[in-house]
Formats: sequence, structure tokens, C-alpha cells
Amino acid sequence: MSQISATRRAAFRQRVQERKGILVTGAFNALSARVIEDLGFEALYLTGAGISNMSLGLPDLGFIGLHEVAEHTARVRDASTLPIIVDADTGFGNALNVFRTVRTLERAGADAIQLEDQVMPKKCGHFAGKAVISTSEMVGKLHAAVDAREDRNVQLIARCDACAVHGIEDAIERSHRYIEAGADILFIEATETLADIKRLPQLFKTPQLINIVIGGKTPTLSRAELEQLGYGIVLYANATLQSAVHGMQKALRQLRENGQLAEDLSLVAPFEERQRLVDKELYDSLERKYAPAD
Repeated sequence: MSQISATRRAAFRQRVQERKGILVTGAFNALSARVIEDLGFEALYLTGAGISNMSLGLPDLGFIGLHEVAEHTARVRDASTLPIIVDADTGFGNALNVFRTVRTLERAGADAIQLEDQVMPKKCGHFAGKAVISTSEMVGKLHAAVDAREDRNVQLIARCDACAVHGIEDAIERSHRYIEAGADILFIEATETLADIKRLPQLFKTPQLINIVIGGKTPTLSRAELEQLGYGIVLYANATLQSAVHGMQKALRQLRENGQLAEDLSLVAPFEERQRLVDKELYDSLERKYAPAD
């Protein structure tokens, strides 16, 4: 592990522990990670839904595996200096699979790893028809995750999907067990009432993540309001994905209808901006440096 990685992870852990509502948005590939960093966000979230939707053209129904997530993590790590929260779904199997998942993703560059208590194959947290494993099975997975990580500053996020299946009180009870098992951050997914959103941070000393899904089940409050309530992370997991899809549809609809697409900055990024985001100037300088002598 490099000193840069160790420093980044320790600093990110400290920021989360402050419970000041760090605003985090989701990346689905390396370029989206570059955009997120360029715009000044403190951290990014490598979203499983984003990988499924944007790389496979499939819904978030458990179609991706460890190999794909690790490959995307490594690519994003190369492209960005930000702390990366990696969505590892259910850990891709039982506790033994979780052990390998955590070790693999840590080595790929993850700074925090999210594991959830859904039955495999999982579903998007805001879909109907979810099922969850037993509390004891999830506790075993978290114990495996704690043992697997080599750097204790790699944070483990326990995501609980039981609210939609057994109700909020069961989700709260499970969450206490998950914290006892070693979770560093708690994530109760798809909370449906403002009353629950407001009371949850007071029930746990462990920092919590709240996921705001545009069009999803969770009511929307501002980052400032959620900071006041005591949330550690305010996540917009798929805002990047949804805005990218909307932008493509808008520009391509005009192209189809008009037969051409002018350089309209409201529809497309300038050519120069695209080159800046992929750091072309750096590679131009390297090309000159390594060019053969005359």
C-alpha cells in the first residue's frame, strides 16, 4: 500500500466521522469520475447500477460480478485521486466470497466498500420485490469483511434493505447488529418517511449514509438539512448516470430531427473540454519527451 493511499483513506475516514453530510455522487466509468473530481466533489461512489446500466445496458438486478466491479474500480482509481466508495452489492456470495471481494477491491483502489443484506442476486434498493438474508448471515459477512481488509482505514459500509421487507424497526434492530459486527458506516436504504429520516441519525453513534434516488422512494432534503440531522454522507448515486442519459437523448434527438448538430454549448461539451478532461496535454508532452532523436 502506498503512502498516498494510506493518507487518503485516513483523511476520508476522519471526514466521514465528523458527520457533516459529505456530498457524494456516483461514477459509472473513469471519465465520469474525472468530471466529478473536476467539479470539486470530495469523494465519489462507484455505482453498481451505473456499471449495469451504462456498461451492459441492463437493469440493476445483480447481473454484474466481482471481476467487473474490480476492473471498473482499478480504472477509476487510475483516473481520479478522490476517495472511492465501491458498491459491492451482496459481496457476490457467502462470507467466503465477501472475504475475497473485500481483499480484491481494496487492492484495486477502494477506500470504502459497501455490502448489503439482500438475497443474491440483488435488486436496486428502490425496486419492489426485494428479499433479505438473515441477520446472522449478514453479521458473518461483516466479520469476514473486517478480517479481510489489510488497511483498517478502508471503511466498511453495511447497507440494510430490510426496511422495505420487514419494516423500519427491523432495519434498526439489524443495523445495531451490523455495527457490533464491525461496520464503519451504516446505510439504511429506501427510507420512506421524513420522520424516519430525521430520527435515524440519533439512534446510532456510527455515521450514516443516506441515498437520494431521483424518482426513488426516499423523500428529498437538502445537503445542509441532512448535515444538520447528523448524516455523514449524502449520496446521489445515480445523478451522474441520469443526467448523462438525459444529455445524450437531448442532443441526439436534435441531431436526428435536424440532420446536423451545431456547436451548441447547451447540448455538447466543446472539443477542447473533452481533451482537457482526459488530460491530452499530458500525453502530448510525453510524446514529445519520448520522441526518437533526429
